[in-house]
Amino acid sequence: MGYKTDWFKGIFPALVTPFAGNGSGQQSKFDQGAYRELIRWVLPHVNGVVPAGTTGEFSYLTSDERIQVIETAIDEVAGRVPVIAGTGAESTRETVRLTRIAKEAGASAALVLAPYYLKPSFNEVYDHFRAVDTVGLPIVLYNLPQCTGTHFKWWTAEGMLLDLDNVIGVKDTSGDVAFLAALFEKVRGEVGIFVGHDEVALAAFSSGADGAILASANLIPDVWQRIYRAVQGGDLEAARQDQQLVQKLVRIVTRTAGAQAVKEGLTAMGLPMGEARHPIVRGGGFKREDYEELRIQLETAGIDKISKKVVTYDLGGKRTQTELFATPQTPRTIDGWEIKVGEGFAGPPFQELAHVDLLIGVKDGPVGRAIDRSMAGWGEERGLKIINERPRTLLVPTVTLRTKKSRRLFYEHAARGVNQAISLSVEDGFLPEALLDDIVLIANVFVHPSASIARRVLGNNYKATRHAIRKAIEGRPTVGELIAEKAAARHPFRYAP
Repeated sequence: MGYKTDWFKGIFPALVTPFAGNGSGQQSKFDQGAYRELIRWVLPHVNGVVPAGTTGEFSYLTSDERIQVIETAIDEVAGRVPVIAGTGAESTRETVRLTRIAKEAGASAALVLAPYYLKPSFNEVYDHFRAVDTVGLPIVLYNLPQCTGTHFKWWTAEGMLLDLDNVIGVKDTSGDVAFLAALFEKVRGEVGIFVGHDEVALAAFSSGADGAILASANLIPDVWQRIYRAVQGGDLEAARQDQQLVQKLVRIVTRTAGAQAVKEGLTAMGLPMGEARHPIVRGGGFKREDYEELRIQLETAGIDKISKKVVTYDLGGKRTQTELFATPQTPRTIDGWEIKVGEGFAGPPFQELAHVDLLIGVKDGPVGRAIDRSMAGWGEERGLKIINERPRTLLVPTVTLRTKKSRRLFYEHAARGVNQAISLSVEDGFLPEALLDDIVLIANVFVHPSASIARRVLGNNYKATRHAIRKAIEGRPTVGELIAEKAAARHPFRYAP
């Protein structure tokens, strides 16, 4: 029968698998050095690690690569914490083979999901796990209906968890809180119950979950450990505050291409992990606006994964230094202030989305002269409006504002969002106070003719403008980024459902 262990508890990151080279299949290789660096990064904050799971892109690894990933993790951990190897596969035969190899390599347990693609019946799933159970390695059942197409029922899970000899617990990633509650009712105390859905981790801990296996624990293992320990210590208010702190970050990771999101977040933190393998591509499921928001979340006080660094702004006749939240990709000297171009896009919902094209430059350069000529020749009669004097900022509508409602949403709410982004960019160092009288901005702003929700118009224009300012300052996207993301390029209206 299943049993409960002393070690299967706490925070276990579902490790990403770093690749070196092009992300397209055969041309990318497992980057063992980066993997070891990632493990060293998380180890001080976690109770165990999980290699070759879903976030580790196991389905895109060859069998030999998967074994190498598991063996590398076991070697690097060197017994300091348990290693739960992902050995689930589409067939029982391959699952049993991989589980045997993981056992021989020294894994503490195997994380095994239901066979996928052909969607076996529950009896067939039960027999599949019974076959894996004969290997003799502790097993963690993995409920992942989003990918396998098979959602455990409580009675099926109860049978497998309590009948099979080597089962020590379950990881539930369904996000189905009612199913999780049934597990607590039926098997709590008999086996370990882990949550795998980052967004409901606190709810699971508060209800009695023994721990979590999470994608976002690659990025914020210390914060998750803080939340877990706060619940264990009975301080639910502290846990709630920390969960609120990370909720947006984990939502982005959970609801986008998780492996790519985690990899780009780690790269921004100074731990380059390469790209996810195809068919996942940069700018696809994890969109560019998602990256900008994830980066901002990693900067947040209490998370503190991207810190401020000194950067020099060289305007030619004037130089100043500023502290801003810099990634390894941020230039340490920023020049070329005759004209800088940035673009930002933010939503949802569709009809309240924001698209901002931004120009930044010195006031006596092309951007400043364009503002002067535009206001002298066209001015507010053509819809132009100066909405800020430090820095001087010209607001330009992308489409004709034909109704009173459209004008209100544009000049009041979109304009307020643009100004909030400017204010925050001054505060976080991207627009230094010392240069506000020397630079000017032109914001070409789109408000959908059918927009209605003022709060979303404001919020989306705030986000889009803040993203655009950062991109303009840092010179993003680079040519290399554009080439890497060309496969994911889509017009947001033409391709909208």
